[in-house]
Amino acid sequence: MFISRCLREGRNVLGFVIMEDKFEVFIRKKHKKKKSLTEEDVAELQHRGHFLLKPKLARLDMSEFPLLLKNLDKLNVKTTHYTPLTFGVDPLKRNIADYVRNGFINLDKPANPSSYEVATWIRKILRVEKTRPSGTVDSKMTGCLIVCIERATRLVKAQQRAGKEYVGIIRLHNDIESELQLSRVLEILTGALFQRPPFSAAVKRWLRIVTVYENKLLEYDPKTRFGVFWVSCEAGTYISTLCTHIGLLLGVGGHMKELRRVRSGNLTEKDNMVTMHDVLDAQWQLDNKKDETYLRRVIYPLEKLLTSHKRIVMKDSAVNAICYGANAMLPGVLQYEDGIEVNEEIVIITTKGEAICIAVAMMSTATISTCDHGMVAASKRVILERDTYPRQWGLGPKAGQKRMMRQRGKSESQTQRGREKENIMRWHLHLLLENLRSKEGRKRESREGG
Repeated sequence: MFISRCLREGRNVLGFVIMEDKFEVFIRKKHKKKKSLTEEDVAELQHRGHFLLKPKLARLDMSEFPLLLKNLDKLNVKTTHYTPLTFGVDPLKRNIADYVRNGFINLDKPANPSSYEVATWIRKILRVEKTRPSGTVDSKMTGCLIVCIERATRLVKAQQRAGKEYVGIIRLHNDIESELQLSRVLEILTGALFQRPPFSAAVKRWLRIVTVYENKLLEYDPKTRFGVFWVSCEAGTYISTLCTHIGLLLGVGGHMKELRRVRSGNLTEKDNMVTMHDVLDAQWQLDNKKDETYLRRVIYPLEKLLTSHKRIVMKDSAVNAICYGANAMLPGVLQYEDGIEVNEEIVIITTKGEAICIAVAMMSTATISTCDHGMVAASKRVILERDTYPRQWGLGPKAGQKRMMRQRGKSESQTQRGREKENIMRWHLHLLLENLRSKEGRKRESREGG
């Protein structure tokens, strides 16, 4: 009865099984047809969520990577076809000698010594060939002073142009009405300003234009007439001259009492700033106890100075050519950053995070993504040492053909020069014989005539 009812209802009966105490019937289930979404439903779904093709494998989080490798996964990928080489090393894992020669110190400069005196003391403590401070500063200034060591001295000019921040103390010569008056004067002295270097500065006292980005009054004591203020300015701004101008605008006069630099470029006083005693202790630990951990904390790799630059990652096979002065070409590019503009200063790095050179961009990000040949950037200052990576140019079939043609032309020119020399020697020999014959002839004539 049940089977006949199923057949009448149009169900697909696959079969049935009769057992001692059971009777089972197998029926094929009908699949409901899925309704297609309308355009309105699709639009609603697009507004609600994101439609992404997610990879099966977990993506590597590079936000915690050090120095120039930080957020490397967010860079645009030009190609993934390249052969990684075993040469080169992570900047933080260099041996201690190379680590010191390719590093810099964020020094808390003491008052009174000049920046070059401090750099000379560090050179003698570390026993290196060369150290240079990132620009000249007022000898009374304290705070952040970047001292570059050997290879890192190539970045001194780039650091000299970086912005600075100071906290200074001004002393007014007479009382003022209120603290608000001083705050208004500081607001006026922002933007482009005329300044003439003070008499104590070791530069020509020409009138120059400097830019003060921001001024802020932190504290003022009317009893002692001392004011503490914070300044963000471009390189080359004289804070002592700024204090003199503040006093002139207030009509009471004033001068700078103390000055401390709290930021230089992208480094602040909170970025592992050390004292001269720390440097001396770190070198003593290395010399006497063979412990290099202290020195590695005192010295930073030079790549830290370039973290604010836009990056282009090159293949390992193109690194040594750039170290010898070649420009960065598009076939050697692996990854590049967003927002690169033409004539912008960028940094070119290896796959291990080493800085190869500072370069000037010849292509924007949009051009790099659409082109397949051409010059990406022109080298401005090479940083990486030559032959750290092996030479990889001149190994292709065309280069070999050019080399053979050059050698063939050279051998032909050598044989031609040899023939010319032989002809010249024969000509000289012929002239010599003619000269001798003429002399013998004259002697014979003189004898016969005598």
